[in-house]
Amino acid sequence: MNIEQTLQQLRSLKLPGMASTYKAITDLPSHQQPEAHLLVAQLTESEMHHRQDAKMKFLVRISKLRYEATLEQIICSDKRNLSKEQISKLADCSFIKKSENILITGATGAGKSYLACALGHQACCMGYKVTYLNMNRFSERISLSKLDGTFTKLLNYLQKTDLIILDDFGLVPFDQSLRLALLQILEDRYAKSSVIVASQLPIKNWYEYLNDPTIADAILDRLTAKHHRIELKGDSLRKKSVL
Repeated sequence: MNIEQTLQQLRSLKLPGMASTYKAITDLPSHQQPEAHLLVAQLTESEMHHRQDAKMKFLVRISKLRYEATLEQIICSDKRNLSKEQISKLADCSFIKKSENILITGATGAGKSYLACALGHQACCMGYKVTYLNMNRFSERISLSKLDGTFTKLLNYLQKTDLIILDDFGLVPFDQSLRLALLQILEDRYAKSSVIVASQLPIKNWYEYLNDPTIADAILDRLTAKHHRIELKGDSLRKKSVL
């Protein structure tokens, strides 16, 4: 048996997980090497884990999350108005399966964006496609796509995304074009996929912020129909260098 040739064949077949485990097993003394059926099981499991890890890293990379945050890093306390039960309830990402939205509000530095990114990272780990957009970037992408004729392509891309994170909602003025684009995106996603919105503005002020009664009604109806609400409180965490 030519071990090196087998390794090269596994790699050429794009089975790096199997190749790595096979190499480790062949380095063991012969009496410690598993029987054929156990060897196949170990190789298969190794390849599966390798592919899952590679997919997760790819999803995290294309999501463009603002922070490298995880749910384990989130600080829960009464002072923050954030409990471990709330995080635990969202950690399995069942809110995406149920097409539920998450609306996060709080003052500057309360950790809204960090929490949103942690939830986005968790979704990537569970195999969901995530797109992070702060409102400045969102506004730019909408404007440019309408100028270069790719608006429909952008809508189709976002429609296929399991979770969209809209950060800094309330910091960018809405014109009619942006309002209609947001409404179209939410309409495409309604009862199919999820949105996380992070905002300094209390939800009660979103209607006024959108500045168009008819469209504001339609947007808020789609955002709040099925949603989880998190209202972060407390001092700015940036002062403590902790999010």
